[in-house]
Amino acid sequence: MNRAVAASAAAALIAAVGAAFVVAGPQLRPAVRAIAMIGSAAAEEGRAPIYFQDPNGKPSYSLVPRKTPDGRDYRAVPAGADVGFDDDASSVTPATAAAGGSAERRIKYYRNPMGLPDTSLTPKKDSMGMDYVPVYEGDDSDDGSVKLSPGKIQRTGVKSEPASKRVIRAAVRAPGTIALDERRISVIAMRSESFVLKVANVTTGSHVVKGQPLMDVYSPSVSSAAAEYLATISSKTTGGDQAYGRGSRQRLMNLDVPDAAILAIEKSRTVPTSIEWTSPRDGIVLERSAIEGMRAQPGGVLFRIADHSIVWALIDVAERDLGAIAKGQPATVRARSFPEREFSGTVEVIYPEINKETRTARLRVELQNPDLILLHDMYVGAEIDTGTGDAVLCVPESAVMDTGSRQAVFVDKGQGQLEPREIKLGHRGAGYVEVRQGLVDGDPVVVSANFLIDAESNLKAALKGFAEGVQQ
Repeated sequence: MNRAVAASAAAALIAAVGAAFVVAGPQLRPAVRAIAMIGSAAAEEGRAPIYFQDPNGKPSYSLVPRKTPDGRDYRAVPAGADVGFDDDASSVTPATAAAGGSAERRIKYYRNPMGLPDTSLTPKKDSMGMDYVPVYEGDDSDDGSVKLSPGKIQRTGVKSEPASKRVIRAAVRAPGTIALDERRISVIAMRSESFVLKVANVTTGSHVVKGQPLMDVYSPSVSSAAAEYLATISSKTTGGDQAYGRGSRQRLMNLDVPDAAILAIEKSRTVPTSIEWTSPRDGIVLERSAIEGMRAQPGGVLFRIADHSIVWALIDVAERDLGAIAKGQPATVRARSFPEREFSGTVEVIYPEINKETRTARLRVELQNPDLILLHDMYVGAEIDTGTGDAVLCVPESAVMDTGSRQAVFVDKGQGQLEPREIKLGHRGAGYVEVRQGLVDGDPVVVSANFLIDAESNLKAALKGFAEGVQQ
């Protein structure tokens, strides 16, 4: 009621001044201009505000009336009004701006202020009393570009960043397990029927060194070969024939008699009752099957020894990441049991098969294990650096609008003009994505508020279609 009375009073005052202007002439023009501004303010005051803005034009807004720290009221922004950053923006009403712009650009149609698919060729209001928004010629370009006012750019937080060349350091993370190096495992097995006479104080898990005694074994075949070899190198008839001696010695070697035992036969010139079997390498005893007094069949494994100083990390990489993996790439492995320790290696082998249950591919990374803390079947996590080392054209991942079938960015053309452009993507990493097609070095792309701009672009295209239907 108070607003209606104020508006009526303002209208009466304007009419009175207009009559006086006819009588008094140009002397009253300043007063008329002031009254017109009062009438405009009253008309604007008659519309319900949709939000309140800092009186200095700062990007500070409120849905309810509030005051600045120095006690000034926030400026009410009515429906249909926009925020400008010019010095006189607060004194320009939407109607005045439309009238001033009509001298340069023609209004094509008016669209619903709430974004509904409703347009009009003449000014009108919606059911809530909000003015329809004018759409000028040139605002609906056919390239799908979006035109934003400085106020909208400020409110939506639109930011741009130039596309630039950089090295993408993409890390592929995958789980895995520790496995023994197949080349560093040895077994001790008899090659002829034998009997274990004595076993050293070595058990499963014991650490042994190369040449350390493991057991004493009696083998009829070994004893026969040793006697033949000794007779060959000692016989005066053969004169110690070298060729014949080499053949006898080779027979002992074929029976896997340790070199130390053969040297002992040559030195003592006697046939031993039993042969002392020693460890063929440094390592840990994984399996001990030898028992004193047992009969060992040919091929039966009595000891299994593995060197743990170098181990393998078998990493299971998802099938989708396999295209970024290559031999020689550096990898960092961390064990769950020792999260503070890092083990570095390189991708040695990519196994030529995919696990059909997990859809993963297996990689092999060789790791140094000097402290012997990495154990067989231990769970680990790997981080593989898939970066190529070459600088490529990149944009931030936040700049890309990905629909699944196509990818696009908004290129900032200046003066609030944003042009959507389709691109082709490559590798990703560290918050950036490679652009293989669609941009050149230095193109400014929007990196924030993309979804809001995309929504406005889609709305604009829909409204344009409705407008064309109305005009027809």
